[in-house]
Amino acid sequence: MTFQIHAVTVYGKQPGQVRTVPFRPGTLNIVTGDSRRGKSALLTIIDYCLASSDYPVKAGVVRKYVGAYAVALTKPGQQLFIARRAPEAGNAVSTVLCVLSQAPGSPPPPLEDLSFATPLDAAKDILSDFCGIDRTVKVPAVARAQTISPSVRHALYFCFQAQNEVANPALLFHSQGEEWRPNTIRGVIPYFLGAVDPEQAALRNRLRLLRRDLSDLEAKLAQARDLAPASGQARALLAEAAEAGLLPQRNDELAADEVLSLLRSALDEDPQPGPEADNAGDTDPLAAATARRAQLRGGVGQVRARIADLRRALEENNDFAGQANEQRGRLASIGLLRLNQDTSQTAQCPVCDSQIASANASVAAIRDDLQRLDGDLQVIGSDTPALQRLLDQEQEQLQQLRSALARNQDEIDEISAGLRALQREPDDAQRAAHVRGRISLYLDTTAHHAATPQVEDRRDEIQQQISNLEELLSDDTQGDRLTSYLSLISQNIRAKATELGLDHSEAPIRLDVNRLTIVADTADGPVRLADMGSAENHLGYHVATLLSLHEWLSEHNGPVPRTLILDQPSQVYFPPDYTGEPTPQGTDLSHLLNVYQTIVNTIQSLDGALQVIVVEHADLAEPLFRDHVIERWRYSNNQALVPAEWITEPTDDEDE
Repeated sequence: MTFQIHAVTVYGKQPGQVRTVPFRPGTLNIVTGDSRRGKSALLTIIDYCLASSDYPVKAGVVRKYVGAYAVALTKPGQQLFIARRAPEAGNAVSTVLCVLSQAPGSPPPPLEDLSFATPLDAAKDILSDFCGIDRTVKVPAVARAQTISPSVRHALYFCFQAQNEVANPALLFHSQGEEWRPNTIRGVIPYFLGAVDPEQAALRNRLRLLRRDLSDLEAKLAQARDLAPASGQARALLAEAAEAGLLPQRNDELAADEVLSLLRSALDEDPQPGPEADNAGDTDPLAAATARRAQLRGGVGQVRARIADLRRALEENNDFAGQANEQRGRLASIGLLRLNQDTSQTAQCPVCDSQIASANASVAAIRDDLQRLDGDLQVIGSDTPALQRLLDQEQEQLQQLRSALARNQDEIDEISAGLRALQREPDDAQRAAHVRGRISLYLDTTAHHAATPQVEDRRDEIQQQISNLEELLSDDTQGDRLTSYLSLISQNIRAKATELGLDHSEAPIRLDVNRLTIVADTADGPVRLADMGSAENHLGYHVATLLSLHEWLSEHNGPVPRTLILDQPSQVYFPPDYTGEPTPQGTDLSHLLNVYQTIVNTIQSLDGALQVIVVEHADLAEPLFRDHVIERWRYSNNQALVPAEWITEPTDDEDE
């Protein structure tokens, strides 16, 4: 079971300032008023309190004079009170909320009694649970290699129609025009309509992860093969070292470890002097350069070992911090319990404020766990930057050593080139230096491969698991279910379009979830909503679509709030420069009343399972409209969302 809106409350920035707008569940609620009286702020306040990641309340009177916002959510036998402060100066958004369980019908508590201690993510999880969303389900994201965990934030796509959305031919759902939102809406629609089997969704997510693991493993194995030393190359170098006089000739079979040991010893041995050695003098620049290379190689090995140790330490810190933060999020719900301010000992029930002495030990234990976790996280947070600095220093030193090795090799090459210029054929010393260089390079590659953790080849095992999951999912009919559900919803949209007298309602109408629009299949071809003329058509199909979706969700227990909020649907019947009394006449009046009649008919057919909130500029005298008005915010009666006594100076840029 999901929820409806019981009330919206704003707290002024001065002590004792509280303003509550109550709503009736299961019926049509109309708030009508003049421009800049705070009507449109109602939608953004509800959005903000339902764990929005930004601050959608527009600049003006509401922002200037309201210090905190709250919304009371109701469902049979339960009420949840969510409050959130306005961002402090310099902050983009407030990241902690107050979440209270209340008895149904309870009034909003005073601001000074509210404890803002629930982190934004934890509040979003609580709201998702209250909405009836299964947070264990993950659905694949469209056009992105990741999954989505449906939440209350995703459910609101089907609950809000802002002033610039309610008759927009290019946008059908709330926030559809923002980056990445269309693909997110496409990804979560099957879940909210009931086409996703939770078990099948878990299997599909497991299959996606296994395919990713297989791809990663194949890449690691390919890299390991590229780095692996070739035994034939080692034996060839051993033979060259013997010919150059660096090692004695051997004809016996040697193991791989013995070959590597002999190659290392070749770098420490002096070659046999050639016939020109007696004339070379005491200084041998080639030997000095080779000795320098051996020292640099040793330094490279030591730095690599230190880098490996630092990386392991950083990974351990990050793993611990991730687990600790997750545990802290679970324990953060302790903020729901409040202590008696007089004794600071006895826990109080968040519903009735009665004392719960038996909870003291549990509350104290959870608070101690939170303190220990905070301490551990502080230690890890202070260690990690130091480790990262050490790692950066070691990597910089490794780069310097590599640069020195490159310069050393260039020096060896220059010396060798100079000697070759003196004699057409290289002598034994030059040949020995050349062989030493090749051996050094080979041993560097071998050492790097040995220091790298060996990759276990689990491809057969993973491929078998993938095959098993593919077999289990071969009978999954999610696509067929979604197509069937959309067909039934589309029939309902067409019936409402006919009731509203919209263009193309005589043709088959379908909700296209790939393009996120309405399409009429006419004899001349498909006609999308954006191609249909008249703002009245755009408004009508928006209303027909959202009402039909909520009918389906109500009848099939879809985990979406049973609230639809429409911001000024009458705007299509007013000219842009309209400044007189907000009352359409003639045909426009009958068409606007037809929209409200369709809304009322849908609500009545669902027997209280749907609440519709409309904020309007119009104020009609007809009973169909007048009987559902709950608030009138006019300059003539000095009524608005923000009471006049809160306002101490005029504001030009006020909220709608």
